[in-house]
Amino acid sequence: MNQEKFLDDGYWSRRYLNDEASWDLGEISTPLKSYIDQLTDKNLRILIPGGGRNYEADYLAAAGFTQITVVEISSIIVEQLQQRWAESESIQVFHEDFFKHEGQYDLILEQTFFCALHPSLRNDYVQKMKELLAPKGKLVGVLFNRSFEKEGPPFGGYSEDYQNLFAPDFQFNVFEPCYNSIQPRENSELFINITKI
Repeated sequence: MNQEKFLDDGYWSRRYLNDEASWDLGEISTPLKSYIDQLTDKNLRILIPGGGRNYEADYLAAAGFTQITVVEISSIIVEQLQQRWAESESIQVFHEDFFKHEGQYDLILEQTFFCALHPSLRNDYVQKMKELLAPKGKLVGVLFNRSFEKEGPPFGGYSEDYQNLFAPDFQFNVFEPCYNSIQPRENSELFINITKI
């Protein structure tokens, strides 16, 4: 399979146009909502890569966070987001390949981006996260803790695989099955909260 197609605007835009966005919950995921609700520093520099329709960014802005950056490969989604947030001073949207993005962030939120990438890109993902995070910056979010019958995306995996992947570059604060997943995803999600070493 050509891994490059998963970094292609046309591929993802077609999936949205054809209503093939089965990962889209229509709202912020409960594990990320619970985590955001615990944050007190509204000036954190926050990045959401490949977040699709980005309900997380909406929730952050409504909660008073002031420095939210969204990186998205699909031009169709970027256009929708730019229209939706035209009046927002808190959210910046970049139509860009995540691996080409530059910046420094205190927090990166992971929501259905890791699973959209071909597994051959996972080491690159970890290194790019390390590059984008400020010292002591955190990567927080949800990973699938299961395999899938048909070839992805989404691409699955298991906790032990991820631990081996992240361990050289990150300290593990939380790395455990989600207790508050939505019903269709119960017992299949892993919540991660890891700090750049």
